[in-house]
Amino acid sequence: MLSVGIKGEGRLTVAKDALASSVGSGSLPVFATPEMVLLIERTAFESLEPHLDAGKSTVGGRLDICHTAPSAEGSEILCVTEVTEIDRSRVVFRVDVSDGAGPIGSGTHERFVVDAEIFMRKASDRRR
Repeated sequence: MLSVGIKGEGRLTVAKDALASSVGSGSLPVFATPEMVLLIERTAFESLEPHLDAGKSTVGGRLDICHTAPSAEGSEILCVTEVTEIDRSRVVFRVDVSDGAGPIGSGTHERFVVDAEIFMRKASDRRR
């Protein structure tokens, strides 16, 4: 069962393929914002999975984040998510991202609980 207060924790070591200069989001060899977004989504998703009924999943719907400090290749990144609000199928998270020197990002993320079969049917119908 979903509840306010569910926390998630995700970690990664910044590899060359996670640098802005590698993913095309900038020219500098620092942790890329799109990679931070992926870490936030993954951490939030994984924190909810054990609490969902069979046949349910979550999908990302909104991100409002700031990437406030650079992290070099080899840095250890920590992402912490916490559910702050649940409104029917909408789940809101507070997110904080840091490296060994301190905070590098923060904001909010919204996910929606969906019926996996119905959601995939809608996705398939959009191919037409």
